[in-house]
Amino acid sequence: MEQTLPRFGYTPLTQDGLARLGEIVTPRGTIRTPAFMPVGTVATVKALYPEQVRQAGADILLANTYHLMLRPGAERVARLGGLHKFMRWDGPILTDSGGFQVMSLSKIRKITEEGVAFQSHIDGSRHMLSPERSIEIQSLLGADIQMQFDECIELPAETKEVARAMELSLRWAERSKRAFERFASPGQALFGIVQGGIDPSLRRRSAEELVGLDLPGYAIGGLAVGEGHEAMIATLESTLPFLPSGKPRYLMGVGTPLDLIESVARGVDMFDCVMPTRNGRHGYAFTWGGVLNLKNAKHAEDLTPIDVLGGCPAARDYSRAYVHHLIRSGEYLGAMILSWINTTFYQELMAGMREAIAQGRFSTWAQETKARIMVRG
Repeated sequence: MEQTLPRFGYTPLTQDGLARLGEIVTPRGTIRTPAFMPVGTVATVKALYPEQVRQAGADILLANTYHLMLRPGAERVARLGGLHKFMRWDGPILTDSGGFQVMSLSKIRKITEEGVAFQSHIDGSRHMLSPERSIEIQSLLGADIQMQFDECIELPAETKEVARAMELSLRWAERSKRAFERFASPGQALFGIVQGGIDPSLRRRSAEELVGLDLPGYAIGGLAVGEGHEAMIATLESTLPFLPSGKPRYLMGVGTPLDLIESVARGVDMFDCVMPTRNGRHGYAFTWGGVLNLKNAKHAEDLTPIDVLGGCPAARDYSRAYVHHLIRSGEYLGAMILSWINTTFYQELMAGMREAIAQGRFSTWAQETKARIMVRG
């Protein structure tokens, strides 16, 4: 008898203020929300084994259309059995559509109604990425959650330019949905992306038109691109009320622990950011006593563990002096240790939020936690 895979769906479990506890069900597993997705841009979370990412507590990873289409190529990944098999990750994967990377990385690009013609940042080769091709690539990769193709512009920008990009993204959303219906497999889901800069009226219009497409989930894009923390939070507050409460809400490319706490407090369910691993590669550790800069000379003879309260074995087993030495010496192990510690910390932060929401004490937990982790050393 053929086994029936579960369909994609979101179940709200409880709410504390605006903070939401829920579950996203996919054929490859359940995602506990609020959730933080470690970024595996090119089919790897940098400096970590997939087993370490899973043990840290992650339910889902993010990979990227732009990077994987250039190297090794979506068709090759499909021939090799799909992205999950290729990178040995059996849980859900969300793929970014590639829109942000086309705008930020490609050497030369030309935006038209059809899509974006660009030159690769790797070798200068020419490519065309359209809503249809983006969804085709994401389907070839086998992504469980796929993102519409959109245009993300850097802020600050003129209102006219923000409106133009938002309107183009709405038209591309409709084309992305039609392409998804053609290319995707059962159980996969397509999320729309709300654009509009920090203009409340543009954000509202974008949200309302996307909701009209009746997609399984909605992302808030175009933030953390230069607008600042306060403007980001204000934009969330003016946008989230227009997104359906019965579907996941994903804030793209965010962010710091403070960003995550403040955004969950306003009703966001999902996040991704390179910060845990990127900061780890640059010598920073996120700990329950604050952020440590292990490059600092004051750690050179400090035999204290990096974080006695952290759940990562490396945080308890390695001294600050040793990791300081590794980072100052440029040794790979330093980046590996700190990326492991930071990835675990972010998952523990999300687990703490979920527990606090379940217990109806999110506001108190948030105040206490921010006081602890905003220290720098």
